[in-house]
Amino acid sequence: MKVRIADGVAGIGAEHWNACANPEGMAKPHPFTRFEFFDALETSDSASARTGWQPAHLVLEEDQAITGIMPAYLKSHSQGEYVFDHAWADALERAGGDYYPKLQASVPFTPVTGPRILTCGADRRAILLKAGKAAVDQIGASSLHITFLKKEDWAAAGDQSYLLRTDRQFHWHNRGYENFDQFLGELSSARRKNLRKERAAVAQEGIEFDWLTGSDITEAHWDRFFDFYMDTGGRKWGHPYLTRDFFSRIGQSMADQILLIMARRGKHHIAGALNLMDDSVLYGRNWGAVEYVPFLHFETCYYQAIDFAIANKLAKVEAGAQGEHKLLRGYMPEETYSAHYIAHRGLRRAVEQFLAAERPAVSEHIGELARHGPFRRED
Repeated sequence: MKVRIADGVAGIGAEHWNACANPEGMAKPHPFTRFEFFDALETSDSASARTGWQPAHLVLEEDQAITGIMPAYLKSHSQGEYVFDHAWADALERAGGDYYPKLQASVPFTPVTGPRILTCGADRRAILLKAGKAAVDQIGASSLHITFLKKEDWAAAGDQSYLLRTDRQFHWHNRGYENFDQFLGELSSARRKNLRKERAAVAQEGIEFDWLTGSDITEAHWDRFFDFYMDTGGRKWGHPYLTRDFFSRIGQSMADQILLIMARRGKHHIAGALNLMDDSVLYGRNWGAVEYVPFLHFETCYYQAIDFAIANKLAKVEAGAQGEHKLLRGYMPEETYSAHYIAHRGLRRAVEQFLAAERPAVSEHIGELARHGPFRRED
């Protein structure tokens, strides 16, 4: 039994990777753990050493067979992670230490909960978690951060003395609705009126929507969507993370798990939202627009996603990171989880004390948000 570091998914191979990412052989597995998604990120130069995401995947081998993988990257910054540790970095730098490089076990640029310790066969989480700490020490990194992991993996990390952190996102749950109006019927009258007003405002602008998936998505659609992504991403972040080539690659390799929602005025698309999906969840990812229309963002990213989920009997819509405005539109707060190993004893002790206070505060905030949700009180 040994653990090695692979400098890219290509050195592991699709067959070995997907055997660990999808051990049950589901037709539509979690889209963000598939080899094809990671390969698109790395091959398109979206996640690479040049962009500060140097692949350093931990690979567990037993009798020359791969039985576990922890997708990880050696980072020279803290961008594109959605779990913020800038204050930790500043503290160590002020104390004369080096916070970078650090190891980041995550899906780059993707704040979506899912497996972060991929195993096939016996449970090898403890071995990979121990190997992660050893890798930090051996390569001279400051820390290892495993973000947006499943709760059971989070608990396993706690058993290995990782520091445990929580945060929150907003998710919409399908209660067996037959249509959008039935969902609206469960909201308070004020919220129901507000949602109808927002949807009507977009319709009055003459905006229509195309749901594109599978072979319906063409390179022309990706060209147009990339224009939206760059325009909005450039104003929001300064430098969007994903290259044009990335979208072509996922379009070629996993189109059946992609939903591209395109907003159209007449024959011309003016906005779009990229979603990925498995058998039960629609995951909202990127959005952009080249024309301002009031409430178009809410309609494209939230209401159209709900319509699609209802029509396709999906159980949930995850709308990405941050955004308390989602609460008023039927997306309820849920905990997210991250685990952290910090080699520097002084910083580790300080972060541990901080997290001990932060976790109950996050839980209390989620409860308070839920009490102010849009649903009728009896619901």
